[in-house]
Amino acid sequence: MKTEPRPTHAVLQKRRSTSRESESLDKFFNGPTIDVAKRLIGATLYRRVREPGAKKAKLLTARIVETEAYLPLIDPSCHAYRGPTARTSTLFGRPGFAYVYLIYGMHYCLNVTTEPPGIGAAVLIRSAEPLAAIEAMQGRRGEHVPIAALASGPGNLCRAMSIGLECDGANFRQGDLIITPASQAEEEQCKQHLGVSARIGLNVAERWPLRFYDARSASISPFRKSSLRAVKRTRNR
Repeated sequence: MKTEPRPTHAVLQKRRSTSRESESLDKFFNGPTIDVAKRLIGATLYRRVREPGAKKAKLLTARIVETEAYLPLIDPSCHAYRGPTARTSTLFGRPGFAYVYLIYGMHYCLNVTTEPPGIGAAVLIRSAEPLAAIEAMQGRRGEHVPIAALASGPGNLCRAMSIGLECDGANFRQGDLIITPASQAEEEQCKQHLGVSARIGLNVAERWPLRFYDARSASISPFRKSSLRAVKRTRNR
């Protein structure tokens, strides 16, 4: 896979993908949802934020280490399962866009749309390793929170990186919220250390092995033996 250049502030501000870059990113985000969920492990998430009173924006940066796939048509836990609504319309658009929703009235969840337009599927970004602007993330989560835990879990990730409903529909190829693929070397390392388990916190399709993570990372959600048992039961059927 061709590696996307790492954006700087200037690149984020003026970014206009060339046709070759656009085609490469389209291939990265489009495709079977499970494949995209695996490809996102090791990718870099960038969020540019402007603090009140600050002269310059900050570029919050983190490496994605945990995802969950939500499949089209057959997955009752996917928000697209019952068809498009005003809330889920982003899911049915082009792949590679942000689908953000609120749960429990307090936590935001960031997803990447997948599959061709009209299908309805996404990958939940569960956790990421902070790389840059860590103090800004601590300001949102609290200085007492360990660095590895700042963006561990979907709600914590969105809080640390200042992601809310205003990001719904954002194009991950350009703007203030961007994802770039891992380098080829990092991608190979992620494949070697890829963990798989059942998804977390579901009441339906809870045994499907659709959670993927970098087993080397200290930022993944707390390990649950019940999730691993569910995967083993599913595979032994």
